[in-house]
Amino acid sequence: MNTQPNRVLLVDDEIDLCLLMQMTLKRMGIESELAHTVSDAKKKLRLQHFNACLTDLNLPDADGISLVEHMNQHYPNTPIAVISAYGNMEIAINALKAGAFDFISKPILPEALQQLLEKAIVPHETSNLNQPEIEDRCLIGHSAPMHQLKQTLRKISRTQAPIFITGESGTGKEVVANLVHQLSNRKNGPFIAINCGAIPAELMESELFGHKKGSFTNATHDKQGLIQSAHGGSLFLDEIAELPLNMQVKLLRAVQEKKIRPIGSDTEHAVDFRIISATHQNLEQLIQQGKFRQDLFFRLHVMNIELPPLRERGEDIIELARHFIQQICQEWGLANKQLTANAHAFLMQHAFTGNVRELRNMIERAITLCDDKQIDAVQLQGHVSPAHSVAENLATHPDIALSNSKIPDIQMSAPKQLPEQGLEAYLEQVEKDILLNALELTHWNRTLAAKKLGMSFRSLRYRLKKFGLDDEPALE
Repeated sequence: MNTQPNRVLLVDDEIDLCLLMQMTLKRMGIESELAHTVSDAKKKLRLQHFNACLTDLNLPDADGISLVEHMNQHYPNTPIAVISAYGNMEIAINALKAGAFDFISKPILPEALQQLLEKAIVPHETSNLNQPEIEDRCLIGHSAPMHQLKQTLRKISRTQAPIFITGESGTGKEVVANLVHQLSNRKNGPFIAINCGAIPAELMESELFGHKKGSFTNATHDKQGLIQSAHGGSLFLDEIAELPLNMQVKLLRAVQEKKIRPIGSDTEHAVDFRIISATHQNLEQLIQQGKFRQDLFFRLHVMNIELPPLRERGEDIIELARHFIQQICQEWGLANKQLTANAHAFLMQHAFTGNVRELRNMIERAITLCDDKQIDAVQLQGHVSPAHSVAENLATHPDIALSNSKIPDIQMSAPKQLPEQGLEAYLEQVEKDILLNALELTHWNRTLAAKKLGMSFRSLRYRLKKFGLDDEPALE
């Protein structure tokens, strides 16, 4: 095990500031070297190994961003953070885009410097040696778009820069956000996911920032906000476009200052979190329409990850389908099922406007409808195969409806004239009538109704939902 002390390169032309930081690092047990120009820093980098680098943006011979680019090219495993003076936020963001690990604002507080370097210097034994394994487990598929996505994640896994995820609905934005967290040095901290569109506007500030007891009606106790809950970890704001304008102002300050003030409090609380946001909407259009703040957009849109739609991922569709089949069958205690050739062809031709979420729902529905070992295209389309319909089950197994009570007889023979609504609609009506009779007979006891109909409870539940019968009638 390596017992060598960590060593940091400090690059700044303000000698007093360098000495102050050097003293702070010494108290942390970290050794440091000083450089006052970019050329001097490059020379020291060639001569010895550093665990991290901290550089000012304004240096006599060149700007700090050029040093960031140099280190990303020649020393990619050494994280570099930048020192940003007040008002240089745009320059700091450019440094993050160039590959900086993080930034720290002047005046530099000792606790802020300590937090930054604790995140930057990751001991070898706690690094993500199993990163490819984690990626493959979370991101299923080997298509070119997924290969590109994994490469992007490797580049940003150790940065503290805000990440903005775009993609169609259902492409897995929260999955990717969680993966970014798992691959980062914040993985032992909390991952707090918030859907901005799911929180009522009047509750938004309390949910995000918390409140003090008595600060408003029904505030019967102190409440910690979700942003503070993400301290030491990652905050994921899904559907960020749904955030009201007044909350966008408060969020911008929280992201920039890393401080929050709960409703009714006179005290600000320092919070350390990495923000990840996502939306399926076009924020640039919303900015033009005055519905989203441009300054917040630039602050969040530092590192961009664009998720490909499922229809562009080729054979990943089949790989994902098989994964979901295995996962769902295991959860439900069923034997694993296989896809027929027709099912394979159907999946490859389907548009998947709902992407991965739609595929999983489709597989779950197909397993519910499938009574044998193979899933065919007919189940993927959501149709009950006539060979396995409730009507035929009752006709061929009349004993399933016999117990102490009997389901009232329903005409099972084919109509003497062709049904006007077509065969499919006619069979669905017969099936619906049988379900209603079974539920009325069992006083809407679904478990008993499923038993009498000779089907699994899950299968009954799916059919009830299909016909809009999943809610019990109100008691009169």
